[in-house]
Amino acid sequence: MSETVFSNARIVLADEIVSGSLLVRDGVIVAIDTAGGGTGEDMGGDFLIPGLVELHTDHLENHYRPRPGVFWDPLAALHAHDAQIAGSGITTVFDAVRIGSDNDLPDMLPHARELVGAVRAGRDGGWLRAEHFIHLRCELPSHDVVDHFDALADHPSTRLASVMDHTPGQRQFSSLDAYKRFYAKQMGRSPEELQAYLDARLEEHQRYSAPNRAAIVARARAMGIALASHDDTTLAHVEEAEADGVAIAEFPTTLEAASAAHEAGLAILMGAPNVVRGRSHSGNISATDLVAAGLLDILSSDYVPFAPLQAVFLLPRRVEGLDLPKALATVTANPARAAGLDDRGVIAPGKRADLVRVAAQAPLPVVRGVWREGQRVS
Repeated sequence: MSETVFSNARIVLADEIVSGSLLVRDGVIVAIDTAGGGTGEDMGGDFLIPGLVELHTDHLENHYRPRPGVFWDPLAALHAHDAQIAGSGITTVFDAVRIGSDNDLPDMLPHARELVGAVRAGRDGGWLRAEHFIHLRCELPSHDVVDHFDALADHPSTRLASVMDHTPGQRQFSSLDAYKRFYAKQMGRSPEELQAYLDARLEEHQRYSAPNRAAIVARARAMGIALASHDDTTLAHVEEAEADGVAIAEFPTTLEAASAAHEAGLAILMGAPNVVRGRSHSGNISATDLVAAGLLDILSSDYVPFAPLQAVFLLPRRVEGLDLPKALATVTANPARAAGLDDRGVIAPGKRADLVRVAAQAPLPVVRGVWREGQRVS
């Protein structure tokens, strides 16, 4: 039996902050003592919060492919990713792995296998700081995305799949002009070359998107894998998601879509970088506005691992009536619930002792310690 006491802490519970100590035994929270005093690991008056639960991060792929044409050792990439994730207070992470070949990577499956295989090896080997799951990001206009899903989905580590369509003129870039402005410089193509690229992508969308979506939705539901929609823009998009049994609406781009998703009971996920920056990088709806409207459930790191923790300490200063426990739920209890992980996400007796010590120092919160199931990992 192992036992740890965290004393002199400001403990953030589901609906309040209390001062006191926390008793952990064999990786599980046993008791919260608000009487004061006691001995144990002194938190020095810092916040003690639940470990963050991250459902959508592209960060592993960024470590694996740090430059165009450069592919890093997948286990080394995972190790670097895991260290940064844990150091940002994230104790449960769903690593996003894109599947479906495209013009950039005509044979995506070997790369996806490398990343998924690394995560599985890290889990089995017990050397990861955070607990890692797989989130398959399914690019629907790709001709081979269903084959990739069949190759990678049937494993306990795969717990989430999102159905995406990044076709120009669809969803995130509903305006072709906006798409051209965003990508013309990045892709380094002439107007004629860019138009030919757009025409090819539109043809793929018309040919593959609908049947691929139906196939992946059916497979995911049969396997018990949670489904997320991506970049819903219209009421029709949300109605399609609801009919497909989607649980999470990732990055709705309009207030109309977010409102409809909320009414349909979908958990609405937005990027924490949107909160930190105060706006979307592609000009879509502000996540902070959705929080203020009561339409946001989950924040994800997306492309900056520290952004969720930074965002939840910013939000109470930006949104009237929002306190820290409610803000913190967007990165702890709510994503845990949406992913079906009812053993974590809150500090309460019987829950996993996934904990983060945070010093709230202007202008940023500072992570001073991270514990997963009672064992210090960062």
